[in-house]
Amino acid sequence: MDIKIKLPDIGIEQAEVIDVLVHVNDVVKKEQVLIVIEGDKTSMEIPSQYNGRIKEIMVKVTDIVYINSTIMIMELTQDVIGDKNCIPHNTHVLSNDISNNIIHASPLIRRLSRSLNINLKNITGSGRKNRIIKKDLDDYLISNKMHINSQKLSNNQDVHIKNFDFSKFGAVEKVEISKIKKISGSVLYENWSNIPHVTQFDQVDITDLESFRIKYNKKIVLKEKKITLLTCIIKAVAKALVNFPYLNSSISIKHQKIFLKKYINIGIAVDTLHGLLVPVIKNVCKKNLSDISSEIFYKSQDARNGKLKISDLQGGSFTISSLGGIGGTYFTPIINSCEAAILGVSKFSYQPVWDGDNFIPRLILPLSLSYDHRIIDGAEGARFINFLNHLLSDIRLLLV
Repeated sequence: MDIKIKLPDIGIEQAEVIDVLVHVNDVVKKEQVLIVIEGDKTSMEIPSQYNGRIKEIMVKVTDIVYINSTIMIMELTQDVIGDKNCIPHNTHVLSNDISNNIIHASPLIRRLSRSLNINLKNITGSGRKNRIIKKDLDDYLISNKMHINSQKLSNNQDVHIKNFDFSKFGAVEKVEISKIKKISGSVLYENWSNIPHVTQFDQVDITDLESFRIKYNKKIVLKEKKITLLTCIIKAVAKALVNFPYLNSSISIKHQKIFLKKYINIGIAVDTLHGLLVPVIKNVCKKNLSDISSEIFYKSQDARNGKLKISDLQGGSFTISSLGGIGGTYFTPIINSCEAAILGVSKFSYQPVWDGDNFIPRLILPLSLSYDHRIIDGAEGARFINFLNHLLSDIRLLLV
């Protein structure tokens, strides 16, 4: 019996195939991984739901696949997995006897191996069920005397720390890195290493903006409808991006092209117990301040409760990282690889401002704009943050 294997509903409309793990005539077992797909910020293994033999493969690496699209044709079998005599030559079967032919590795390890041009078939995994882990890639690089560049998995500092005995100075507790921090840490390291960052700093007078916001919120009963400072910043950034489209773009060095996005989707960094998550507010230009406030409220709540869908984290064209609730003045936020810039927002405070006759107290908000210098030069970065300053200084400009 033949059956079509379709891409299940994984919370996103489309994704890119980054690895195909089976071949035509391979015999597979239920739960064996068939392909690995990747969206903007996450990877996912797609397993087989059946025991059977692969008859036809409809996708290849770099293909874009959609929900319910057919990825393979499989011949269903009841006994082929258990009967070795039925196994064709060079097939890969997930069983205790011949599992060595299956490559067990996470999407992150597969992505790192491709970036380092390592064939995972040449590596024997040391993890559970021969799973290939980070240490195996490290050992392979060392044993083959490969040059470790900016994309290497560990640097000299890591080796030094690993071999250093901290306990001789006092008590030490080893804490496992959370899954989210492992993933985000790898991505941040790669982004910081590969993108030439420039950070532009500025101060914005938000006295009038805060006065309007406080008066408006006194009339609002529902908490999720109250306008926050972040709401106003998101709206102002969206308007600024319309006027400065290169800050709402992506670059392809390989194809020597810049992709100017006609949509404005803004990611907001949310601090959770498990690490930093960045849900995306989509089509900001089409939403008013009240709509944006509600979406921030619910998506931040979902992020902290672990209820975000994959689609909630994808599609961003610009990111805002706000530390205003915690403190500090300026910082240098790291740009997401598919974006051109990121805005850091710090804690506002009253500062004396000279009006020509006297020093008067004004609410001053520190901003930090990091941008990709391959796309944006210093003059354009300065003009963008000056325009943003202009919008936030006068709330009326956001309403027209």
